[in-house]
Amino acid sequence: MLIRKNYPELGEVKAPYVHAVKHGETLYVSGLTAFATPAQQGDMATQAEAIFQQLHLIAAAENTSLNNLIKVTIFITSFVEINDLRAVLFKHYGDHLPASSLVQISQLFSPDLSIEIEAIIAL
Repeated sequence: MLIRKNYPELGEVKAPYVHAVKHGETLYVSGLTAFATPAQQGDMATQAEAIFQQLHLIAAAENTSLNNLIKVTIFITSFVEINDLRAVLFKHYGDHLPASSLVQISQLFSPDLSIEIEAIIAL
């Protein structure tokens, strides 16, 4: 059974998607950005921190942690700040490294945004 989930703490979704879909003991999290947060105008590392705050909030709401992060897909608009991004990733992953894909794209839906992260979390 699929359970479609929105998390009020992340703000209202105004597009045709939900924050996450739960299937069995797995949570598939939609792409998250720093949109509508104070970090939106920040550099990639600042935006990544805002995204990880959202991921931690989702994990806590599901009574788990990012130690159970299975896979992330990261979309970035430039590799210029990759070392700063890697520092943020290692900080939040700790010893629990997930499978990961990193893709450079030309742009996200707002020109202020430089990163979007999708995640799969084991529950």
